[in-house]
Amino acid sequence: MKAYAAEFFGTFWLVLGGCGSAVIAAAFPDVGIGLLGVSLAFGLTVLTMAFAIGHISGCHLNPAVSLGLWAGGRFSGGQLAPYIVAQVAGGIVAGGVLYLIASGQPGFDVSAGFASNGYGEHSPGGYSMMSALITEVVMTMMFLLIILGATDKRAPAGFAPIAIGLGLTLIHLISIPVTNTSVNPARSTGVALYVGDWAVAQLWLFWVAPLLGALAGAAIYRFLGGKEATE
Repeated sequence: MKAYAAEFFGTFWLVLGGCGSAVIAAAFPDVGIGLLGVSLAFGLTVLTMAFAIGHISGCHLNPAVSLGLWAGGRFSGGQLAPYIVAQVAGGIVAGGVLYLIASGQPGFDVSAGFASNGYGEHSPGGYSMMSALITEVVMTMMFLLIILGATDKRAPAGFAPIAIGLGLTLIHLISIPVTNTSVNPARSTGVALYVGDWAVAQLWLFWVAPLLGALAGAAIYRFLGGKEATE
């Protein structure tokens, strides 16, 4: 139960910190943090939680990561469903807290996006559904490669949180214009439910693509790492 609680609070921090930076600070008058700041915020949430709860739950914070670690032989299948439930619950609660904060500003309009992921007319850059699908699959695949490699027993000890946090930062720098960057179904669900409408209608892609990408990343790393990759 402590591991599940750690995943809940860790994912809460990821959604509140990452999506909160996008909703509250990205375009703040004159001193907005912009795309670079939002990317760094997402990376910092993972980096800080990896140090804070990595020794308790492994700090997955993401259903795709949990699935990928299971497929990579690093995680028990019996814990998969409870981890995912805890992660999604943490994301939804964080979305609620963010909504309460953001709605205190005059003129706040949740239908404007609320950091939700989208494609087509709801993509920041107007990218198509196919572009969004490819982006999310490939970015999640690379994220799992980074995670599995950085946490391999043969990798330098103690540096995994830094590599993983910076990896997520880079992923956001690349893909925010395409989908607002998901690579995490819990992050997508946590804000989409408050927007409703198009955000919920497009949510399927931000479950399917990251899960497929995670499985691909796990398969590639098992090939690259050999038998030792699962030990």
